[in-house]
Amino acid sequence: MPLPHDEAFKKLLETFFQEFIELFFPELDSMLDYSETRFLMQELLVDIVGEEARELDLLLEIRYRGLDGYILIHLEPQSYRDTRFHERMFIYFSRLFERYRKEHKLIIPIAIFTSDEIREEQDTLEMVIPEHQILRFQFLKVELRKQNWRRFIDSDNAVAAALLAKMGYTTREARDVRREFLRMFMKLKTRLDQGRLALVMSVADLYFKPDRAQDEEIIKELMIQYPEEGEAIMELMPAWKRWGYEEGIAEGIEQGIEQGIEKGQAEIIRKLLLHGFTPEEVSKAVELPVDEIKKLV
Repeated sequence: MPLPHDEAFKKLLETFFQEFIELFFPELDSMLDYSETRFLMQELLVDIVGEEARELDLLLEIRYRGLDGYILIHLEPQSYRDTRFHERMFIYFSRLFERYRKEHKLIIPIAIFTSDEIREEQDTLEMVIPEHQILRFQFLKVELRKQNWRRFIDSDNAVAAALLAKMGYTTREARDVRREFLRMFMKLKTRLDQGRLALVMSVADLYFKPDRAQDEEIIKELMIQYPEEGEAIMELMPAWKRWGYEEGIAEGIEQGIEQGIEKGQAEIIRKLLLHGFTPEEVSKAVELPVDEIKKLV
């Protein structure tokens, strides 16, 4: 059963906290000592804005090189429009400051906006009078829809792969995003254990809209290019397992290769050629004569 969105997203940040900071806040990354990181128990804080008690999503303690001491980092994902969210972040900050100011020299609040809408999220709370600024509070933020997905496809960062479908792309680019995610996933497979791989896939599955025909086509392309990795991908595809056709895909590819250039395989070969593969490379992958491949150019 897939993890609920909030639980899955929180687990992603817990598991890949360092990768998240590296990806979106490289300057902060250079100041953190990840060897001394401790997640704190959820803080139950009273939300004056909403007049209800709320739990902070993630709060951790980590050593900060610039201060030679420990700081707090508060991570707060936000998936829906809230015109007073910036006020809530300030309230959380104030309560944390009140409680931890003697032990921690710095508190860094970070908001991760996961909405499908592209908008400018308010990240600042100010109070001023003429010629004097009483308060200026500004938290760090990541607005995923404003991130261009193409910037991340050469990365081996697990967070980049898991959140690729939440980045900014057009409807026409959706298939390319799906294929690049799977390619990124195969790179991660060489250095992550099965549990972490499954987490990346579970989060990604929350954002991709399943399209059986398209996924079948992509699997075939990848299995020709990366036969062993293609099978491994299917083992970790919850949505595809529910559809129950992974074995049929593998068998169909094998039969197609044995029977020569059938319609479906011909289309795959054309696409491989369009993507820059030479006839010789495609010939080796599908075990067909180069002359047969060149007929499709």
